Amino acid sequence: MSGQNTTPDTTQQQRENKVLLIALGALIVLVAALAIVGFCFLDKPDEILEGQADATSVRISGKLPGRVVDIYVHEGDTVHKGDTLIHIHSSLAEAKLAQAEGMETAASAQNRKVDAGTRRQIVQAAADMLAQAQAAEQLAQKTYTRLQNLYSQGVVSEQKRDEALAAYQAAQAARSAAQSQLSLARDGAQKEDKTSAAAMVEVARGGVAEVESLLEDQYLTAPCDGQIDQIYPEVSELVSLGAPLMSILKLQDKWITFNVREDLLPQFRIGQEIEVMIPALGEERVKARVYYSRDLGSYATWQATKSVGEWDSKTFEIKARTLQPLPDLRPGMTVVYFKK
Repeated sequence: MSGQNTTPDTTQQQRENKVLLIALGALIVLVAALAIVGFCFLDKPDEILEGQADATSVRISGKLPGRVVDIYVHEGDTVHKGDTLIHIHSSLAEAKLAQAEGMETAASAQNRKVDAGTRRQIVQAAADMLAQAQAAEQLAQKTYTRLQNLYSQGVVSEQKRDEALAAYQAAQAARSAAQSQLSLARDGAQKEDKTSAAAMVEVARGGVAEVESLLEDQYLTAPCDGQIDQIYPEVSELVSLGAPLMSILKLQDKWITFNVREDLLPQFRIGQEIEVMIPALGEERVKARVYYSRDLGSYATWQATKSVGEWDSKTFEIKARTLQPLPDLRPGMTVVYFKK
């Protein structure tokens, strides 16, 4: 029979296999139990939120179009407020300045001429004409008086007396006209002419001041302390009106920025302190204070993944400044915040 053919070695082997299977099953159960316990009770790894460092950038531009003659700084240089950065030359602006100065000179000369009044020779001629008119009037008066007496005596006719009267009246009118001409010559230009001449001088001076204000931007200076970040033109290149020429980083005005989903905003309240880590600085952890929060708009919105029980979450831009100065913190460096 088959039972009688089973040897003791075979029975022993079956027992060992059974024990091995039981041990393996127990091990699997134990591993599964540990996995379940670990999943339920062990801490989850920290979720991180990545941001970056930034700094105020000031763009340097001028109102003088022209050619770049020289650039006195290089990218990376540290500059102070008032340092000369670049020289721009404009032959067109210089020509306009010469033209404006010429117009100012001409307007000033015309104004002086008006203020000086009529020339002396013209005044003297008017005075001579008045003297002649006065002499003619006196002669006509005497003639009329004489003829009037003779007419009273019946010596001359009424016609002769009337002719003398008309000559006397004409002499009076001529004397009055000559007196008016002399008054005009002595008074000079009219008040309106003087006002107009003075206004033309002011217009010419305004033109000169306008061109001079353009030429002030021949040499552009640093508006603040900082570091030269980028230089756009090269020497000898033409630049247009208002074109950016270079940018300066205000390294004393640095901050860190995060784009945060609105359900995380309770961790980023205005005035709240947060702890961040900067990998580029040896994973240094520093404290920072939130000072700015702004909605990035509808284009930065997480859409709901469920039709029920979820809602859209907008993205907010959060800015914070470190509580301690970090001279080595550079714009663009990654900053990490560990979500709570």
